[in-house]
Amino acid sequence: MNKPSDKYAIITFVWRKCLVAAGIAMLATVAFAQETGGELGGGAGIFRPKNPEAKRSSGPPKPARPRMSPAETEAHFQDALADGNDARDDRKFAAAEAAYRRALTVKPHDARAEYAIGNIFVDQQRWDDAENSYRAAYAAAPNDPDILVALSYALVQPRTGAANAKRFADAEYFAKRATELAPTNANAWDRLGVALTARGIYNSDAEAAFRHATELDPNFIVARIHLANVLWRMNRSDEAATLYRSAAADAKDAPTLVLIADAIQAAQKWNESEPLLRRALEMDPRNPGALFLMGRYYSVNQKYSEAASVLKTAAEVNPKSFIVRTVLARAYLGAAAYDDAFRAYEQAATLASPADRKGLAGQFGFMGVGDGYMTTGRARDALRAYQRGLELDPANADLPAKIAAARAKA
Repeated sequence: MNKPSDKYAIITFVWRKCLVAAGIAMLATVAFAQETGGELGGGAGIFRPKNPEAKRSSGPPKPARPRMSPAETEAHFQDALADGNDARDDRKFAAAEAAYRRALTVKPHDARAEYAIGNIFVDQQRWDDAENSYRAAYAAAPNDPDILVALSYALVQPRTGAANAKRFADAEYFAKRATELAPTNANAWDRLGVALTARGIYNSDAEAAFRHATELDPNFIVARIHLANVLWRMNRSDEAATLYRSAAADAKDAPTLVLIADAIQAAQKWNESEPLLRRALEMDPRNPGALFLMGRYYSVNQKYSEAASVLKTAAEVNPKSFIVRTVLARAYLGAAAYDDAFRAYEQAATLASPADRKGLAGQFGFMGVGDGYMTTGRARDALRAYQRGLELDPANADLPAKIAAARAKA
């Protein structure tokens, strides 16, 4: 984008309120907003932890042996890392994880392999798994800035449960430690600012962290957008608008466009995000973030069929993402495609944490599917949905009565 048009200029954005509609369509929209929160990735924006460095050995690979020299061990380790890096770059996440785990078997306590596995989990938005892998890497290499930055990133992703406050505080600690170890690392300063804002701190400290990141790297558009977000929250909208416009003008790749669209959606300026997401998808049709945000845009605008189509592709790209499966299911629910919604919720259940499984039982989960079946006279299918919800949340107070009503009509 050489010159930002009015179409993209954030200074012209107008705060919008979602129209309230009756029935399941309205409930699905509200649920969608609750599920996805404000920004993609819990306010962290787009961040892709870099691959660990790996140098392939020369010549054809030789099979690993129980007793190898240190040089042979390192060569096998490097080859496995390189295989994992190549697969990750191709978004072949299962193959990448397998290669990195092969590296871990060669050198069980090497931080690089644990860090690489954490990266794969980040790519799939598997935040609990990412945190565990990064913490293992940190235990092995507590002074590695890349690990500290990546761990801080994973920790700011909001998850179900009561431990988010502790995670956010840890995220701040690890990011601050990274700035101490690598004071010229712009990513570390950006992560520090993100950790502060994750805790609801929008003040001069957060501004200073982001501003320092932009000073260290004037081309760091991510930090520029984060700085704009803080200024907006500090009621300095003119300064924020200038930064947003410059970021949109300088964006040259899909991830950056996705980040800008993410910030726009966080302010509920849904329609203004759509042109940016279309540009991103033209550059990279299978970009996970662009697909997710486009699905969210359609869903909030109650275009549930379009949302389901886009989110189905997002689920193919990122098959182990709980949030993508859940939002896809809710799009099907809004579209009254109850069979598809049931299947999508079942797939989400296989990826859910214990706390998340309970959430799948309620009004915006299997109970909602059952209610939809009941409105179409499919009491037997409604019974199946209600019973599945009760399996996920035996303490749900509403489901027993609904089961009895469905059983009476089945």
